[in-house]
Amino acid sequence: MAGTPTSDTRERLIAAAADLIAASPGEDFSLRAVCEAVGVKMPTLYHFFGSKQGLIDAVIEHGFDLYLGEKSSMESSGDPIQDIRAGWDAHVAFGLANPGFYSLMYGKVRPGHSPEAQSRPSAILRGLTDRAATQGRLVVSSEQAAAHVLVTNIGVTLRQIILAAPDPALSLAVREGAISAITSRGTRTDNPLTTAIERAAAHPDILGKAETQLLIEWLGRLDRDNE
Repeated sequence: MAGTPTSDTRERLIAAAADLIAASPGEDFSLRAVCEAVGVKMPTLYHFFGSKQGLIDAVIEHGFDLYLGEKSSMESSGDPIQDIRAGWDAHVAFGLANPGFYSLMYGKVRPGHSPEAQSRPSAILRGLTDRAATQGRLVVSSEQAAAHVLVTNIGVTLRQIILAAPDPALSLAVREGAISAITSRGTRTDNPLTTAIERAAAHPDILGKAETQLLIEWLGRLDRDNE
């Protein structure tokens, strides 16, 4: 039947809203402008999303799809702490490249409300902290470690978006501060193997990525054998 809303129309509305958000990060957008961009009437938009917040939630979901699509292409180093570092850097890079999406994904706060899509990257991070905990490399619980990394990662990303300028030195300093706070690095001096693992993971540029990964694997085996 001609004029019947389709799933393609829904995707086009999300894309149009996303384009408007990307064009003016942090600013409100008009539902009428979204409809005009797609060539539909307002009832069609409400048919799919129910409200403006429903459309915003769909755009947030789309933003997380983009973010996780980029993260899924990343190769694991085999070391959970190093993968947390890589995930941190990818998080910051996505926010700086997509400030409109990011401001909706993490910058819009409603008390008692957490977008369902936020649970997907949080689960990935929790998986890494669970692995680190299993290896005996955390001084806090896996859940607390994940929360600590996430909130500091969001904070440093939002600050750079607000200032409209990347600050890699700040990001590095806060990242390593967060890693120090959750790991045994800096708190345990009785295990030289653990210290060596953390130092190697913190400075992969010294030996090179492949060599650092191999060293961490070897030291990890020795550390487990000593337990």
